[in-house]
Amino acid sequence: MSSLSLAVRDSSTMLRRNLLHARRYPSLTLNLLLTPIMLLLLFVYIFGDTMSSGITGGTPDRSAYIAYLVPGLLLMTIGSTVIGTAVSVSNDMSEGIIARFRTMAIHRPSVLVGHVVGSVLQSVTSVVLVGAVAVAIGFRSTDATALEWLAAFGLLVLFALALTWIAVGMGLSSPTAEAAGNNAMPLILLPLLSSAFVPLDSLPGWFRPIAEYQPFTPAIETLRGLLLGSEIGHNGWLAVAWCLGLAVLGYFWSASKFNGDPK
Repeated sequence: MSSLSLAVRDSSTMLRRNLLHARRYPSLTLNLLLTPIMLLLLFVYIFGDTMSSGITGGTPDRSAYIAYLVPGLLLMTIGSTVIGTAVSVSNDMSEGIIARFRTMAIHRPSVLVGHVVGSVLQSVTSVVLVGAVAVAIGFRSTDATALEWLAAFGLLVLFALALTWIAVGMGLSSPTAEAAGNNAMPLILLPLLSSAFVPLDSLPGWFRPIAEYQPFTPAIETLRGLLLGSEIGHNGWLAVAWCLGLAVLGYFWSASKFNGDPK
């Protein structure tokens, strides 16, 4: 059997292992998934009229705010989901199963590949569920073409891949699962400091550059452009650059920690 065949076989085995863990312990994923859903319902039904007034120029329009809010919540969903990946990786490192894998004749990177692919699949599933809730309460994207929908889906998958590698690195670097969960919290807090909930123009001048050029804002604005027809501008290449940069950084960080001293 070739090296490539062995890598694919062992990676598939590790993927099944991680998906079985997610199925047996769904509470962590559900708890993380509830955060963006609760924020969606909170901002639409409690703050929707007030927040939409600032977007529409004074006339409350809840449907307009739903359209504005959903792209940011979809990316926030990815940030929430990958926190579970950091916890799962840290559990594997602290419980000794990785030491056992090191003694077995398996493709070593397959352990991380299983976590990454499983996390991306869970993130996409979570995005679909949150998107379904958004559609149920009124989100519509009538002007987006099939190609734009495909591009939006591709961006979400690429963003999930990038954040997953960062989360894996956090899990490998954390001494306990609790520490991994705490270290990964910026992945769900950064959307709160972006254009997810309010336009950048409404932010204080000193804070606007921070919010504009952090990873979430370009991706959010690109999703809005693809799904709602707003201007994308430079946000498209910035979003892709952030995703590729974070994915490469997370990959080398994770590989370094996994191949060296994990703690």
